[in-house]
Amino acid sequence: MIESVKSVLHNFNAGPSILPKEVFEEASRAVLDYNDTGLSLLEIGHRTPIFQAVMDEARNLVKELMNLDADHEVLFLHGGATTQFMQVPLNLLNENEIAAYTDTGVWATKAIKEAKLFGYVEIVCSSKDANYTFLPKEFHVPATAKYLHVTSNNTIYGTQWPDLSLFYKYSVPLVADMSSDILSREVDFNKFDFIYAGAQKNVGAAGVNLVVVNKNILGKVERKLPTIMDYRVHIENGSMLNTPPVFAVYVCMLTLRWLKKQGGVTAIEKLNNAKAKLLYDTIDSFPVYKGTVAREDRSKMNAVFIMEDITLEKEFSELCKREGMIGIKGHRSVGGFRISMYNALKLESVEALTELMKDFANKKG
Repeated sequence: MIESVKSVLHNFNAGPSILPKEVFEEASRAVLDYNDTGLSLLEIGHRTPIFQAVMDEARNLVKELMNLDADHEVLFLHGGATTQFMQVPLNLLNENEIAAYTDTGVWATKAIKEAKLFGYVEIVCSSKDANYTFLPKEFHVPATAKYLHVTSNNTIYGTQWPDLSLFYKYSVPLVADMSSDILSREVDFNKFDFIYAGAQKNVGAAGVNLVVVNKNILGKVERKLPTIMDYRVHIENGSMLNTPPVFAVYVCMLTLRWLKKQGGVTAIEKLNNAKAKLLYDTIDSFPVYKGTVAREDRSKMNAVFIMEDITLEKEFSELCKREGMIGIKGHRSVGGFRISMYNALKLESVEALTELMKDFANKKG
């Protein structure tokens, strides 16, 4: 017997995650018949003018939404953010050189592991001993470092660097993994020499990786690079060096269109702030709930909390399931609950969840 599910669902999945309804609708039409061509988007040649227009619009929308200068190029590549853990040091770090990394969670740790294959890594700060419950603010970056790598938001632990300008003072190229908070808040993106982000949270569907790179940092390593790994070749070919993930790029284009229509990054940041405030205020207002990270480092994308009485977690989880709250289970390394509030999540979903939380807390209090 199939268990009934509430008809109205609220998607708090950490990724792949919620996307705007209009993006789903338009993408589904394109699979059946793309722009009245009689062809599915899935069977259109990537070298045709039809798809070239999609790629051009997607890249131009990123440039517009980020307000990028002429030195920065936009790429849509295969492999997701995990590939960039390797590809960044391959392109930027010689074997006898140092790269500086901040260790703030699982994904930073994975990036550090890959970078060590290509050169020396200096971990300039880490909160590992505290299970990554805060972000270290005081650290030194060697002037000889080829770049400083930061992870702007940590999906598993629920931390987010509150002010990225903290890193602007260092006189080394700045590299950021922005997979889980890309285009969610106003940032001077031109301050970063390299940005990468898996698309499946704020930008589009899983299967493609967004890369923004300052051309001036490329071509300085001594090693020979495999063609497919060389960012310069991808730039020369406009992200068309090999067959791109056509459908994923198209969904990115639709999502970027949607973001522009909402008023861009400025407008979406206000919405994200409102969602995060409502949820964290609810967590802090009831003793039954307990946040797991330092308040000043709380993520506006991924809120993590536990129950003060752990025996209540199963009951709360089952209640949420009955009420259509999807994807709230915390990561196994933290436990408890994780509420992901990416750009496409409506305020109404957070309102529904917090009302449920208040009702549950009042009954248990």
